[in-house]
Amino acid sequence: MAEIISFDDKKDLAKEKKAGVMRKRKILAVQRVFQCTHCAFKCEKCGMQINRDPQSSDSRGQSLRVPYHFCEGCAEEYLDYIEHLKGEGDSDCYWHNEAWRDAWRKWIDYQSGVDRYLKSKEFLQLLQELKQTRPEE
Repeated sequence: MAEIISFDDKKDLAKEKKAGVMRKRKILAVQRVFQCTHCAFKCEKCGMQINRDPQSSDSRGQSLRVPYHFCEGCAEEYLDYIEHLKGEGDSDCYWHNEAWRDAWRKWIDYQSGVDRYLKSKEFLQLLQELKQTRPEE
């Protein structure tokens, strides 16, 4: 007669498999966030690879004290955007119109949303859960 398969064993095996799949999903979620949003070697705006000193300056000699990792071009655009918000800005850059300002505003809002997500109790719980479980071998 064939061996009888225990329902409890089958149930436990299914539970373990589901837990393994969920763990992989959690790891991928964290990897995506950090690989896509926090790479110190690429510009956060355009994705261009960067390798510059944090104390560098732009072509106008201004210190690049911006809250993002930008390539030189995007850093200058960001500084121009800030100048436009102050009612100033380079009038020769006629392409810095309302649509351009709107694009920057939306990009900054997106970055703020990502930051809020990273600080959310649910994301912090996810990180804590991953710290507490041993990595799969």
